[in-house]
Amino acid sequence: MRRIIGAAFVSLDGVMQGPGGPTEDPTGGFAFSGWLPPVGDEAIEHKIGELFGRPFDLLLGRRTYDIFAAYWPYASDEMADIRDPFNACTKYVVTHRDQPLEWDNSERVDDLEALRAIKQGDGPDLVIQGSSTLYPQLLAAGLLDELTLMISPIILGNGKRIFGNGTPPATLKLSSHKVGDEGNIIATYAPAGPVQTGSYITEAPSEREQARQAAMAEGNW
Repeated sequence: MRRIIGAAFVSLDGVMQGPGGPTEDPTGGFAFSGWLPPVGDEAIEHKIGELFGRPFDLLLGRRTYDIFAAYWPYASDEMADIRDPFNACTKYVVTHRDQPLEWDNSERVDDLEALRAIKQGDGPDLVIQGSSTLYPQLLAAGLLDELTLMISPIILGNGKRIFGNGTPPATLKLSSHKVGDEGNIIATYAPAGPVQTGSYITEAPSEREQARQAAMAEGNW
């Protein structure tokens, strides 16, 4: 069985939109497309080399596919370490749009059940790049095996977030981490089941706390 691995560049406030360059994704009035190059460091470079220095296929949403298909086939030899594996691997594109997938080795994935069948087959791991809309769906369907967040020391305020609307509650378990010289945190997690709740409070609630809880129940707090 193949694994599905998420690998996302994110800000401290969870924004993953347009990290690579000014024209990558300024949609929705996003003013900071291209935010990653000034804050990147060796920790990110090492993780990228680890992810793409072994056999892989790509799992992409349609918009990220369009960004990649317009760049990587035409990238210079300076980018060959990423360009050539990206061009050669299979690109699985989760999309409902009918437009053709013209980048070599691209395959349409109509729904999550089709993706589940791909995951259960033979082949290398599927690595997600970009594609913020995939994460809520994959978590809800139990299809995400591993998630690496490359967290940069920057706050962007708004933009597309990795855990946007519709993300199901879940607990994750840290499996590895590294901190780079410029403060980037590379943290890798695996799903670890549902969210559980507990309490540090062992005493009976005070009268003031009982009053506060009553006000909450009445909608007056």
